[in-house]
Amino acid sequence: MKLRDLTGTKYSVIQGGMANIATGEFAAACSNAGALGLVASGGMDAESLREQIRICKSKTDKPFGVNLMLMNPDVDNIAKMLVEEKVQFITTGAGNPGKYMKAWKDMGAKVFPVVASVALAKIMVRAGADAVIAEGGESGGHVGDMTTMTLLPQVVAAVDVPVIAAGGIASGEQMAAAMMLGACGVQVGTCLLVSEECPIHENYKQTLIKAKDNATTVTGRSQGAPVRIIKNEMAREYLKLEAEGADREKLEHITLGGLRRAVCDGDMIRGSVMSGQVCGQLTAIRPVVEILDEMVTGAKTCLSKAASIEM
Repeated sequence: MKLRDLTGTKYSVIQGGMANIATGEFAAACSNAGALGLVASGGMDAESLREQIRICKSKTDKPFGVNLMLMNPDVDNIAKMLVEEKVQFITTGAGNPGKYMKAWKDMGAKVFPVVASVALAKIMVRAGADAVIAEGGESGGHVGDMTTMTLLPQVVAAVDVPVIAAGGIASGEQMAAAMMLGACGVQVGTCLLVSEECPIHENYKQTLIKAKDNATTVTGRSQGAPVRIIKNEMAREYLKLEAEGADREKLEHITLGGLRRAVCDGDMIRGSVMSGQVCGQLTAIRPVVEILDEMVTGAKTCLSKAASIEM
């Protein structure tokens, strides 16, 4: 099954649910361009998220969904609100959505949890997931240990539901590689940050465009909450303190409000500039529709060429 058959979208692509970035308006733009747009719940309570969902509904007649971070303090109210708003696609992260699954499924929603291991993928399928998103550590923001190329085929082999690939995907070649490894489609985030429609600060976009292949680092491993971000003054200070064995309170003080500083204020020095490793591939600010069209067309070309390769 192709992802687009499951979602009713033009392309087998999901826009990542990036906290403080994936607003209702941005999700609608991605849906209108052919992907499954997602409104992100990160940093919102139920009523704030409801408002963004309604904005999305007002700006697109295409399928869209919501990404629910299960660590959100208002998670119970958000889970209930998603039923009230009849959200048809729900992706989840940072936890097990099992206790909400019946209500969501009874309402008719399809649920795609993000997983970083085979074990978690199996748990999610037992809980009732319609598909899982296997996300490698190349991705931006919160990451796991395994790479997409190693995680994806193992998850595909372990579960009997469709598997969506995420992490390290920003081109047709990378999308094609994911499909060759058994994915039904892909979820992308970093490559959409440099779209014209993305609501992040211009400084953020320019930083990504100027980024080299080794521009990112991972903070928070010592706290069990690794996050991939662009290297800057804040990241270097965090890593130094982490190496010295600083406690959680001291480390959290450095990152408090960091994502908002980057997204809204354009602070590239002390902000948390979340990005995947594909940032080194980004070269220009373009419309979402152009980014998606090029990726999907490129993937089709690569897969056609692959069929003629002799080993």
